[in-house]
Order: sequence, then structure tokens, then C-alpha cells
Amino acid sequence: MGDKTHTHPGAAGRAVTADHPASVRNVVLVGPSGSGKTTLVEALALTAGAVNRAGRVEDGGTVSDHDDIEHRQHRSVQLSLVPVEWDGIKVNLLDTPGYADFVGELRAGLRAADAALFVVSAADGVDGATRMVWEECQAVGMPRAIVVTHLESARADFEEMTRVCAEAFGADDPDAVLPLYLPLRGPAGPDGHAPVTGLVGLLSQKLFDYSAGERKESEPGEDQLPTLEGARDRLIEGIIAESEDETLMDRYLGGEQVDVKTLVEDLERAVARGTFHPVLAAAPAAEGARQGLGTVELLELITRGFPTPFEHPLPEVTGIDGTPRELAPCDTEGPLVAEVVKTSSDPYVGRLSLVRVFSGTLRPDDTVHVSGHGLADRGHEDHDVDEKVGALSMAFGRQQRPVDRAVAGDLVCVAKLGRAETGDTLSAKDDPLLMRPWRMPDPLLPLAIQAHSKPDEDKLSLGLSRLVAEDPTMRLEQNQDTHQVVLWCLGEAHADVALERLRSRYGVQVDVVPHKVPLRETFAGKAAGRGRHVKQSGGHGQFAICEIEVEPLPGGSGIEFVDKVVGGAVPRQFIPSVEKGVRAQAAKGVAAGHPLVDVRVTLLDGKSHSVDSSDAAFQTAGALALREAAAETRIHLLEPVAEVSVLIPDDYVGAVMSDLSTRRGRVLGTEQTGAGRTLIRAEVPEFEIGRYAIDLRSLSHGTASFSRAYARHEPMPPQVAEKLREQDGETS
Repeated sequence: MGDKTHTHPGAAGRAVTADHPASVRNVVLVGPSGSGKTTLVEALALTAGAVNRAGRVEDGGTVSDHDDIEHRQHRSVQLSLVPVEWDGIKVNLLDTPGYADFVGELRAGLRAADAALFVVSAADGVDGATRMVWEECQAVGMPRAIVVTHLESARADFEEMTRVCAEAFGADDPDAVLPLYLPLRGPAGPDGHAPVTGLVGLLSQKLFDYSAGERKESEPGEDQLPTLEGARDRLIEGIIAESEDETLMDRYLGGEQVDVKTLVEDLERAVARGTFHPVLAAAPAAEGARQGLGTVELLELITRGFPTPFEHPLPEVTGIDGTPRELAPCDTEGPLVAEVVKTSSDPYVGRLSLVRVFSGTLRPDDTVHVSGHGLADRGHEDHDVDEKVGALSMAFGRQQRPVDRAVAGDLVCVAKLGRAETGDTLSAKDDPLLMRPWRMPDPLLPLAIQAHSKPDEDKLSLGLSRLVAEDPTMRLEQNQDTHQVVLWCLGEAHADVALERLRSRYGVQVDVVPHKVPLRETFAGKAAGRGRHVKQSGGHGQFAICEIEVEPLPGGSGIEFVDKVVGGAVPRQFIPSVEKGVRAQAAKGVAAGHPLVDVRVTLLDGKSHSVDSSDAAFQTAGALALREAAAETRIHLLEPVAEVSVLIPDDYVGAVMSDLSTRRGRVLGTEQTGAGRTLIRAEVPEFEIGRYAIDLRSLSHGTASFSRAYARHEPMPPQVAEKLREQDGETS
């Protein structure tokens, strides 16, 4: 790496295609918001000749064109694909959002990629959320490299940042996280800051000067070599430690000089295996320059060190019936297995699906089977349909360049898959298959909405179904208790984007309303009630009288109805009518309009009329009796309690437990889960965790996660219930 001078005529006017999986590299860029991922993608595209010096593709638009929502958010909110070509290799660069609310897009990028490029700002360092993603990649053995950006910052220190990265990412083996190049700084400016103008290769011991806007190679001076020796020796030892030649370390320590070619080959193999993680530096090209600093070195690493799709294990594949299927990885002639990793709507071509082909070859006008299973809890019903594939294309900015096929290992945009949703599997219609969905973050922030007007009401259902089809990290709920439409999101920014997409893409204006927690009511003690429904208005009247007794039951008992009428005071045919009236009134509530639960209602006595009694009359009497009984005793409000599990770094355990106690939470226990993390289990009233997804992120600096599950309803403390009643009175 680093021994060739590259010149590229440019590929800005054509689609970058691949004929064989060996000529494809799929790379996802990972890093926090503001670390410079998108800028780096643009710099790589410029160096590869995919865009011109103005950063534009030949037929209009820039490589990083964002939709209007991203411009308003001032951040990337969706996964984007930028294909470039380097030394005959197609490189699919997957740029992911760095903000936590859009982690679903990041996970889609990880699913579609074979290697990850972690982008770290020299000005900001490594945050906890990036460490967590690194650990996830480490767990599945995904190859990784690190790029340090923002070297122009006054406080940027590449050597210090390399040490920080080794500490953050190399917990098991710090010598597996080492730089391949060191930055060269030019003369200091008036402010005393010396800009980075080039790099020196630690293996090749050559200088690469970018100060003129294009990479130029030269030999280092004798005075520069001693400063490189320590870093070079450590790099060589790190590479040799990962070498498959077990004798190499002994030979090196014995004084043998290992040739650079052998070291480079061992380095490339170690990177592809995911056991060595090189650190590089990169910066965007200056205005009018042709190449950004470090971009050539980075493209060399990607094409020569990162694995081909052949080396990426196939996700679990089954038949539609769940029967396991064993498929060869990346077989272009094998059964078609592809996956929709992103769905978007284009105003000109309609729905576009970004698809990773894992096996077989996908062509325009093919009829494929679309399978979606395993996401029903998020509003994605299981489905199996056949659809005809539309045009295949490569996205470049806002341009779509047609291609005639997509081979196994490649990524492609597919038009007109009207039923396919993110996470769905595409396979041959005569051999339908299913891939296990990737792990999705659980949306835990509720957003209750209602249509702004009658025309919006007519369009709301369709708009919501399209919204959740594009974004499987969003869950749609039609709450049967509160009668609210609730979008469950990952955070406030995620919610804002959802509302904006409803408005701008689907023409639906909605209002956000307070999210209601489903409460219940129950009797605090035993009470009696008499229901009298007697009306005479000429002709047949209405006559029904019943007497009941109501007593509380343990939680979870529901409504019990007991008949203890003697002597036919209430005719047998009307006893079910009383029960029906009681249950109807219980569903409506007896105090604050919440369903009544956990009581036994006993019918004791009553009166009837041979002519005027009826089913409807006794239903009404039963309801009146229950209301009268409720007026004779205290009614408890029951609130839902959730079982909450919080996974948190040990440093934040005290703060999280203290916060849970302020939310009326009861900690049930804690347990160590390894790697300096603790699992806290607690029960917390749902009233107190409506915004917990936001608050926990702030409390833990984005390093914690939590899950919640309904446990039961239990009585609300009197002071809390009284405060709630006052609030309800103010809003009514």
C-alpha cells in the first residue's frame, strides 16, 4: 500500500458496475454526527474521478445531494450509497447518519457492508456510542479500519488521537490498532498552527505530498527517518504478530529484515480477517485541488485490504416454511437471495428500494418473490407476494444511472417494487426464500397524532402505512384503550422527520396531541347499588329494577358476575341482560372514564313487570346500579407498570438508579454483563417513562439502552391521582 501513483480519468459520466463479486468492496462509514463522514465520501469520490473538481457529477447534482429534510435538520438522516471505482474495483461507500435517532439506518448499512470504516474527528475524539458499534462489529468479526478527520483543527493531534483509538477500540489488543502513515505538517501560519500537507508511509518510508492539490511521492530526508523509527518498529511488530507465518516474529527479533512486500501482504490479510485495524488520516481537497489528503491511501486500503463479498458469511436463510437452506456465499449462478436494506420515495420514479444481492444475479423485468416476516410487532404484517422488478440503477446524488444487472455481492437500486418494505427478502418466484431480519432498535418514544382536517383524515392511513414501510425502526399502534394513533419513534429528531415526511411526501398534515397512558379503575371497598329504570309514556313502557353488590378482587381478575337472585325476582331471561349492562358500563368506566377492572358484581335482587320489562330495560338498570355503587365508595385509579431493563456502562449505574427512584421506580436487581456494563432491572409506572428514551440518552451520553414490557396495573398513589384529576379538569 502506498507505492503507486494513481491517476484516474474520471467516472462521473457512467454507472460503476461490477461483473464479479471479487471486484466489489462494500464499506460502511460509521461515526458520530459531525465527524466528517459525508465530507470524506465526497473526497473519495473526487479522488476516484467520480465527480469533477466542483464536486458535481457530470449530469447534475452533487455526490452528497440530500433531501429537503436533511437540509432542515442540518444532519444526515438516512443511509446513502455512493459507488466509485478504483483500480478496477467497484467500491460501494455506504454513508450512515451519526445521530442516535437514526441508528436504524446505521444498522441497515452494517447489514449491507462487508467492512466498516470508523470516522473519528481529531477535534472531538471517540464517543461512547461509537465504541458500542465497534463492539458489535467485533462480535461478528467485521473487518474495521479507522480514519482520523479534522486535522485542520487547531487542537488536532494525530498521534494522541491514535493513542485514544487504541485505548477505545483495542481493549483486547492495543497493538492491533496502529497507524500506517504519519501526517507531515508544513510551515506554521500567523496563528502558529502548522497545517497538514502530506503523509509519510511507515512501511514504504516514502513521503506523499498533497500541498499542491495532487499526491506527489518523494524520498524522506535523512533527518526525517529517525523520527519514524519507533512508530515503524511498532507497526511491523503488530503486523508480524498477526502473520500466518509463525516463524516470522522469531526471525524478526533475531535481526532479520522483513521485506516490505511480505509485510504488506500480511497486513492486507490481517485487515481482511478483522484482526488488525489500521489508523489513517484524511482531509477533503482544498478548493480547486484534485485529491484530498490521505484519500489515495484510503482507497488503496479499501481495495487491497478489505474483504470481498466472498469472505462475508451469508445471513441465515430459510424457506418460507422455516426450513434451513445452505447456500454458497456470493454464488452468481446460485439461487437468488437479495434483501431490501432501504426504501425511499422519489418524486420522479416513485418508490426506490436499495437492495444487497447476496446470491444469484438480479436483472430488470425479473419477477421475484417478496417475503416479509418477523416484523409484525412493528406494524409490518407478514407477507408473501410476487412482483416484477423495474429498472435497476446506481444512485449518484439525485441521479439514477441504469445498469443491466446486479451480481451477488453488489448493491443496486430497484424501481417499482410497490409491495417490498425495508427488511424484505427478494428471491426467485419458484424458489421463495427468507433471510432472518437484522436486529432493529426498539422504538420507545411515543408520538400521538391525529389528522389536522377531514381531507388529511382520508389520507392518513395510506401515508402512515408508507412511512412504516420505509422505516422498520418506527412502530405504528392503533391503541384500543385510548383510541389514539401512536407512532413509536427512537427520539425527537426521528419523530420530527416522520412528521415532515408525512407532510412533504404524502401530503398529510397532522397534529401532535398528548400521549395517553391507558388507565383502569377499580373499587377500593365493597359497595351496593340499586338500578331503577322505570318509564311510562303510553303504550309499552320500560320497567327494570336490580340490586347489586360490588367488591374488589386481586389485580388481573377482570370482571366477575355472580347471580344470587332467588324466587324469580329477576326473570331468568333478563339476568344476562343485567350482566351485559354491567359489563358495558364497566368498559366505559364509573369515575374518570377509564375501564373498570378487578371487581366481582353480584346480582342479589330486583323487580320486573310482565309487560314493560325488556332486555334493554334491564341492561340500563344494570348500568345504573353499577354507577350508584361506585358513588358509594372510593374508586382507585390503576396505572400501568412496566418492567424496564437498562443496560448501562458501570460509570453511570449510580446516576441511572437515582433517576429511576425519582420516577417512582422499584429496582428489582442488578447484574454484571461483562465488558464494564451492568443490567438494571426495575419496575416503573408508565406515566414516568414516556420520555425515558430521551432522558436516558442524555444521562448516559448515548451509551445506554433499555427495553420495556407491560407488567400489570396497580393503584396510583392518591397524590398522583389527584394531580392527574386536576390536570384533566384544566384541559376539559
